[in-house]
Amino acid sequence: MEREPSLNVLGDELKSCSDDPVTGFFRNGCCDTGPMDQGSHTVCAIMTAEFLAFSKYLGNDLSTPRPEYGFAGLNPGDQWCLCAARFLQAHEEGAAPKIRLASTHQRALDIVPLEVLVKNALDAN
Repeated sequence: MEREPSLNVLGDELKSCSDDPVTGFFRNGCCDTGPMDQGSHTVCAIMTAEFLAFSKYLGNDLSTPRPEYGFAGLNPGDQWCLCAARFLQAHEEGAAPKIRLASTHQRALDIVPLEVLVKNALDAN
């Protein structure tokens, strides 16, 4: 599958988000994206109980294991590549998890303003 260049929102090389659990649209541990990733799974977020409950309430249950898909379910503290629009929605609702800028793909900027990402970043300088 075709991929966009692996660059983060700072213009540097995209860092890994998580190998345990393995995340990313391509399941390579990075928030890489490409034309097939219609959800733009580009924001590397650290899960919180609040965000997991918010996502479940909106119909995307990320905490329940789905072994038929090889998905063990997420727990608070796990890092995961979120859909940029869902992250922005969570931010607007006051439920956004913290993120890692170095591991967030530059295409997230198509949906989420850099100021919003920086405000929620653990690695903002």
